[in-house]
Amino acid sequence: MEKSSHPKKKQAGKKRAGSPKQKISAARVASLKTLKQVFDGQSLSAVQIHTTDKLEDARDRGLANEIVNGVLRWRWQLEFFLSQLLKKSLKKKDSDVQLILMMALYELKECRTPDYAVINESVELVRKSGKKWAAGLVNAVLRSFTREKESLISSIDDDVARYSHPAWMIEKIKTDWPSVDGYDWQAILDANNQRPAFCLRVNQLQHSRSDYQQLLTEAGFESASVAMADHALILGHGTDVRLLPGFSDGAVSVQDAGAQLAATLLDVSEADRVLDLCAAPGGKTCHLLERYPTVDGLLAVELDEHRMLRVGENLQRLKLESRAEMVVADARETESWWHGERFSHILIDAPCSASGVIRRHPDIKTLRRDSDIEPLVKLQSEILQSAWQVLDAGGELLYITCSIFKDENQNQIQQFLSRNKDASEIKIDVDWGVPCEYGRQLFPGEQDADGFYYCRLKKVD
Repeated sequence: MEKSSHPKKKQAGKKRAGSPKQKISAARVASLKTLKQVFDGQSLSAVQIHTTDKLEDARDRGLANEIVNGVLRWRWQLEFFLSQLLKKSLKKKDSDVQLILMMALYELKECRTPDYAVINESVELVRKSGKKWAAGLVNAVLRSFTREKESLISSIDDDVARYSHPAWMIEKIKTDWPSVDGYDWQAILDANNQRPAFCLRVNQLQHSRSDYQQLLTEAGFESASVAMADHALILGHGTDVRLLPGFSDGAVSVQDAGAQLAATLLDVSEADRVLDLCAAPGGKTCHLLERYPTVDGLLAVELDEHRMLRVGENLQRLKLESRAEMVVADARETESWWHGERFSHILIDAPCSASGVIRRHPDIKTLRRDSDIEPLVKLQSEILQSAWQVLDAGGELLYITCSIFKDENQNQIQQFLSRNKDASEIKIDVDWGVPCEYGRQLFPGEQDADGFYYCRLKKVD
């Protein structure tokens, strides 16, 4: 479980909760603002650039991100504790009180902040939020938790609270992965609740992995290589990317080790024409150009104009912009971006449930719904079919999702193969993940990577 580095030791002594001049940290104010917007349906990445990321003090940013990610990760367990501590549920209009309590419970359970400081600031925060009537309630609930914490933890008796996932997601993972090659649904849920690795991709056009690792060591960073991804390094701790040696000059990028497997599976030759569909934010696009330096003329297609800006920024920092064409368009509407010449290699990083990257984006558990899966499967199918029409005979297509749900992965490919008799699977023979009926599944946490599905397809001549 996560441990906050803010502060390092418990402090002695007690203060009376709700003292008149108790200061509220900017971190907790920003955390509450962020969580309210996420619980209202906005993604964490979209919200935090306007909230926690704007905190000037690095310690405040660290604490705020710890609280926000912690609450989103352990939401269902925290709600279980509240159900035991409150005599009756809070009304919907008092959702801010509920969030303040959840923030405090997370800190009291997982962080090293002194109990009295958490309780005092939570009381003041609820007062500042215009709910002065709830100050006594917050004080009482949190003090009860500090006394009853161990018994409350031992009283957890259902999977939703134990693994802190929504019930529909647990059932889907149970159904898809009861047990396979040492991985089972419990292991997947546990992995989803772990802190993600801070993983780098070394730009092979500038440095070998070992040479860049030496630069990291000289700069005071501990790092370790990843066996399955030949240009991946995992840092011992997170950092401001601007402090990484050569980052501004394109020496290295931040990319999960699982995501780096895409370029290794799309074996491109010198004269090949490459299409990257659903390209944002551009990590796989850039990696392809780094790995295959003779490729000149990759086409990157992305529907979202703002996300395409990220692709352009990454290409520019890595000095690759001259080798890629960017088009903002719907991947399914080939007439808006295809000029008639077929591609030898196509990469589809398909829109999906993102159920494989929950540990990196814990807000997925709150934002995603079971009803989202069917429309996503339909969208993936349409993108696949459109891409197949512009693939040259003998060409290869790599289908990727960051999902662990079979409907989006091997079941999707099975249906695609049944519709397209000129398609065949190329088996992926590697030492990571597990083989599926079609394609290969990398599970969250394997070699400290996120969860991804990969399937290679060939267009029969």
